[in-house]
Amino acid sequence: MKLKIVFLAAALLATPGLADGVNIRPDVASVTVETESGPVEILRNPDQDNTITGEWARTSRACPNFCVQPMVPAPGVTPIGELELLEMLQDPEVIVVDSRVPADHAGGTIPGAISIPYNEAPDRLDELGCEIDFDGFDCEGAKPVALFCNGNWCGQSPTAARRMIEAGFPAEKIHYYRGGMQAWRLLGLTVSDPQ
Repeated sequence: MKLKIVFLAAALLATPGLADGVNIRPDVASVTVETESGPVEILRNPDQDNTITGEWARTSRACPNFCVQPMVPAPGVTPIGELELLEMLQDPEVIVVDSRVPADHAGGTIPGAISIPYNEAPDRLDELGCEIDFDGFDCEGAKPVALFCNGNWCGQSPTAARRMIEAGFPAEKIHYYRGGMQAWRLLGLTVSDPQ
């Protein structure tokens, strides 16, 4: 069995376009996700001299407001990384939410994400599988969601998660991509213009 795995790994690495390119993983060069405007291919920037610039290159921001965020913003929330987020983007049952304010969202987002600003999240749970009832929301049918914002220092998606939970959304259905847009851009992954 080990020999089979080693052989398969060697074959994947020897596959043209997979071993010598800037792939997502050794066996994955790109991922295609469905968006409102059609399929979008997510891949890493192939320019190995590419760097991030401007606001995304900044390493330090005043705390408060821009303090380093915890990996788990509320009990029951699951932290995720880029590979898990890419899987979730391909799952039609999962809703990936850009929790940033509209001005941040307008600068580009993760393909397939919808915009629900953090300050609106507890009032828009009906877009995440909850049903409006007389007491607020019935979230028995809540869909899994993945929240992200600007980066490890951004409190918008952690705030959205806490407020959603307070409004009745199940914490175990919330996934938190802490790296946000800064980590996404750092890896050279595709950024789309918002619709």
